Parts: sequence; C-alpha cells; structure tokens
Amino acid sequence: MTGSGTQGGDGGSVKKIILLLVIAAVAAAGYFFYKKYSDAGKNGNGRLVSGNGRLEATEVSIATKLAGRIEEVMVNEGDFVTRGQPLARMQTNVLEAQLAQAQAQHSRAVTAEASAKATIEVRLSEKEAAKAVVLQKKSGLDGARKRYERLKLLDQADATSKQQYEDAETAFFAAEAELAAAQASLKQADAAIEVAKAEAAGAAAAIEAADADIARIQADIDDSLLTAPREGRIQYRIAQPGEVLSAGGRVLNLVDLTDVYMTFFLPEEVAGKVSLGADVRLVFDAIPDIPIPAEVSYVASVAQFTPKTVETQSERQKLMFRVKARIDPALLRKYIKLVKTGIPGVTWVKLDPAAEWPEALQLKKREL
Repeated sequence: MTGSGTQGGDGGSVKKIILLLVIAAVAAAGYFFYKKYSDAGKNGNGRLVSGNGRLEATEVSIATKLAGRIEEVMVNEGDFVTRGQPLARMQTNVLEAQLAQAQAQHSRAVTAEASAKATIEVRLSEKEAAKAVVLQKKSGLDGARKRYERLKLLDQADATSKQQYEDAETAFFAAEAELAAAQASLKQADAAIEVAKAEAAGAAAAIEAADADIARIQADIDDSLLTAPREGRIQYRIAQPGEVLSAGGRVLNLVDLTDVYMTFFLPEEVAGKVSLGADVRLVFDAIPDIPIPAEVSYVASVAQFTPKTVETQSERQKLMFRVKARIDPALLRKYIKLVKTGIPGVTWVKLDPAAEWPEALQLKKREL
C-alpha cells in the first residue's frame, strides 16, 4: 500500500512540473511579444502610440420593406455576395392581385376618359345646333315684331280688321317665347359641355391615380426581392423560408469586408496629437509577425470613460477618446477571403509623419 501511494505522489509531481513548464513557455512567449512591440514603441521616441482593440466591419441588416412570408432564401452563412445579387424573395401573391386590380382601374379610367371626350364633341355639336336655332328664332321674332307693329298702326287707324291685329300680336309673343327657349337650350348646351369636360378631367385624374397605384405596387413587388446593397459576406441567416415577418423584419446580416477598421481608445493626453489620415500599423494576435497598414479615419470629438476592454486599473481611471483605424479597401479586396472580424490586436499610430517605423512594424511586401 505504501508503494502505491508513492507512485501516485510521483505522478502528481510530474503533472505539476509539466504544468509549470507550460505556464513558463506561455509567459516567455507573452514577454517576447510584449518586449518586441514595447521596444518598437520606445524606439519611436514618443512619436508612436498604441491602443488595444478588435477588428470590426460595417454590418448591414437585409430586412423586409413590408410584412409578409419568406418564400426563398438564396444564400447561406459565409457566402460572398456582390452588389445587387438576389439574396431572398418574399411572397408577392397579394401584391400581384393588387397590381391586377390597379391595372383594371387604369383601363376603366382610360375608357371613361375616352367616353367623356366623345361626349364633349357631342355637346359641342349640340351647342352649334342650339346657336343656329337661336339665330333662326331671332329672325322669326324680328319678322313677327315688324308685322305686329305695322298692324298695330293700321288697327289704330281702323284700316285693318281686329282679327288680323290680334293674330299678329299672338305671333309676336310666340316668337319671343321661342327665342327665349332657344337661348335656354344654348345655355344648357354650354352647361353640358362643362359637365363633360369635368368628367374627362376626373377620368384623367383617375388614370393618374391608377398609374400611381401601379407604380407603388410594382415598387413593393420589386422590393420583395431582397438584394445585396453592397458586396460582402453573409454573416447570419436570421430568418428561414416560411417564416412570417413584420415590416422591417430582418432576414440576413451582411458584413462589408471592404469597410474594415479597428476601434481603439487613446488617453486624452495623446488623442489630441492624432490627426485624421495618420499612418497606422495593426498587429493582430493571430499573425503577430505581419503588421497591417491602415490610417486613422475617425477621432471622437468628445472624451468618454474608458471602456471595459481596457484592463488596467490606472487606465480605467482616465478619460479616453475613441479612434478608428481603417484598412485600405484595395488591400481588403485583394485578401477578401482571408478577412475575419473580431480578431484582437494592437494598433500603433504614428504621431509624427516624419518618424520612421521600427523594424518590427515595417511592412513586409512579400506578405502584402
């Protein structure tokens, strides 16, 4: 029994020794990495500054414009897509029915406009006929007036019979009434023309409204085919075919790998020295021997408290400025299939444009 206990104790000691060796190796590697880039910063004579961060990229949510059911999703997670490429399709049977209805309303309005225009022509003809009748009745009234006035004088001179005078008088009054009726018919023709013109205008407005409905519904149908707004990689499939989404419901998440940047924070005493466009080197934990070129694209104008990603207590007590270092899109396109977001690393910023990069941060052309 004593021998077994001794063997177990020896095995535990070996494990402890191995664990200590592993910890020592990790510590040595960490120290080497720290020493390498710490020396790089020292060699810059205060003309370099660094900050920790993670690689990020612009993300775009591919979402529905209208509520509806997903009919098809054409891409998978990890697929690279180009601008304008179809990504998903929503069901459009309801929209297509609305489109057919709007097109029918358009046809009905076109027919109504044509009918109203034809009616206008008829009413114009009727007006011309009414004008002719008015002229005729005016002529008849003029003749009846002259005969009546003549017989009136003869009647006063007892040179005609009473019957002839009364007949002339009756004919004169009848001619006046006929003229008034003809003039009323002419006004009625004018009113009928205005009504027909109003109907034509209403039909024309109905055509415009139907055209607008057709254009709107067609736009909704076109928007039911979700396309890539830019080139990039599909990061997530958020919804699946058959699911019903509300307006604005997200279907896919797209990450633009040509717009990649590192967000980091600098203390207030050095942030003011960083200018937009300043030269930057990114050193990622995954590839520490290959610095990546970038440039400062954003410096916050308002200081904020240090985020939790800054680990040391002394740094957390300071106000920090948020800074972005953007990688050249041309370089990203060259290695787009290798670009990964979320990778941690260190950002080195050149405060003095005339300063030389230390050897550890100089670009290796064979890699880039």
